[in-house]
Amino acid sequence: MRRERIRRTALDLSLWAAMSAPVLLNGGRSGAGSWVRPWTASWSDTGWATAAGIVLLGAAVAAGRRFPLAALGTALGLGALYSTQLITPQYSAALVVFAFLAGRRSPRARPALALFAAVTALGLVLTLAAGDEPWIWFMQVAAVLLAVVVPWLLGRSVRQYADLVRAGWTLADRLEREQRAVADRERLRERSRIAGDMHDSLGHELSLIALRAAALEIDRELGEPQRAAARELRLAAAGATVRLRDIVGVLRTDEEGAPTAPRDETVRAVVERARASGLSVHLAEPAATTDPEPDPDSGPDPDSGPDPDSGPGRDSGSGAPGTVPLPEMTDRAVHRVVQESLTNAARHAPGAEVTVRVVRRGGEVGVTVSNGPATRPAQGPASGGTGLVGLHERVRLAGGTLVHGPAPDGGYSVTARLPVGGAPLRDASAPPGRAPTAARELDRARRRVRRGLRQAVLVPAAVAAVLGLLMAGFDQYTRMRTLVPRAVYDAVRVGDLQSAVIARLPGQTLPGRPAGTDPEPPDADHCRYHRADLLRDAPAYRFCFTEGRLSHKTLVTDVPREEDREASP
Repeated sequence: MRRERIRRTALDLSLWAAMSAPVLLNGGRSGAGSWVRPWTASWSDTGWATAAGIVLLGAAVAAGRRFPLAALGTALGLGALYSTQLITPQYSAALVVFAFLAGRRSPRARPALALFAAVTALGLVLTLAAGDEPWIWFMQVAAVLLAVVVPWLLGRSVRQYADLVRAGWTLADRLEREQRAVADRERLRERSRIAGDMHDSLGHELSLIALRAAALEIDRELGEPQRAAARELRLAAAGATVRLRDIVGVLRTDEEGAPTAPRDETVRAVVERARASGLSVHLAEPAATTDPEPDPDSGPDPDSGPDPDSGPGRDSGSGAPGTVPLPEMTDRAVHRVVQESLTNAARHAPGAEVTVRVVRRGGEVGVTVSNGPATRPAQGPASGGTGLVGLHERVRLAGGTLVHGPAPDGGYSVTARLPVGGAPLRDASAPPGRAPTAARELDRARRRVRRGLRQAVLVPAAVAAVLGLLMAGFDQYTRMRTLVPRAVYDAVRVGDLQSAVIARLPGQTLPGRPAGTDPEPPDADHCRYHRADLLRDAPAYRFCFTEGRLSHKTLVTDVPREEDREASP
């Protein structure tokens, strides 16, 4: 915290020094005049004005983090003291910097827009009150647009980018944690199912132990100590069975009901039950593999295909003659892969052809369930993928690997590889994949940021184009208001009353004598200038009045050579 405070203080001091340099270098020089110039002329050209400006800039920098619009208003006020157009060599840099920081630091846009509108409206009022030309206000609006609004929009875009990226990462982290929690719950649920399977197997074995112990307990050929030991063994086996059932009941979740499928259901039975439910499913027979026929005299062949009629929980494992039985965990995992994959195919790809293939090669057994593209829309909401998460956990605990994803034909494929022996596969120790991050949310946030950046460029450009059209229209209007047709010029005679001449002329005149034209007659009280050409200020018609009458009318033009210029008679 202290280091951050020191860093901010150093940045503020550096910013203050950078913005004070133009004030020190340019002193009290003004730009294109100011509305308050007549009242500040006595001190604004002195060192007091420079010192006061530097102090105010320091105060604006100090307050800029909490009150960025106040700092921007200070820079606008300092610029207005020196120029009605707000662009001055002293404070233009400060104006741009404070405008950018206001957009970067202000959480809301409306106060800044209200400030821009107030500055523009106040400039129009002061322009009209001072009797200045409308061009002054147009130039001020252009200065506000280019030196204030554009930097503010850029700062606003930077803030939006930072906020959206921060919000996107926060959302991504939250979604990832939530999906990881869902995946963890599904893994625990799958482990509880595994515990249930183990309960069935161990309960059966413990029941057999208790039954054999009861037989020994009533055997008359055994002595009393042996029958007592058998009785203790029977009671211990029965107690272990009860405790095992209680433990599995605790592991089972509230929403998980009792299993509806038999524990020793075979793969073929699962396929037949799915086909009876209306699913178009085909079980690929082991004969479809290219493995050679096993020799009956050579013993069990580990490369032979498992019999689809084999079921989990049976002592035969694969059930095929001459094959090594599958371990309990592997046998149950094969059953669950087929069962969950058929459920997903029926839910997400209605009407699609489904193929189940169980192949045993080397020291592993492979299970592949693939389906084609759906032929009709899926009914019901999409699942969250937790079934595959639980399936991944079961296969991983059995020492195998699970791969799933879209197929090239538009369908979906699930492939599991499980060990036949006790050792897990080489790549089975990899941890389960994490829940996917919110990549789409981040991409959507980035698109919003890019849209904001485009607006930051296009909005000022559009406003500048509109302002340019208004200025061009106003310029055309003022030119037409100052234009005197040749016929009117010829109709006016020297000696006519001033009121009669002015009545025939346009109400608006040129602001003064066009540059490069001859000087006015020395005996004239005052002169009026009107355009003779709509596109140029010179040549122009000059009408001079003396004692209330027209004394001179002349077509004045710009003289290329100074020695050729002569006073009009």
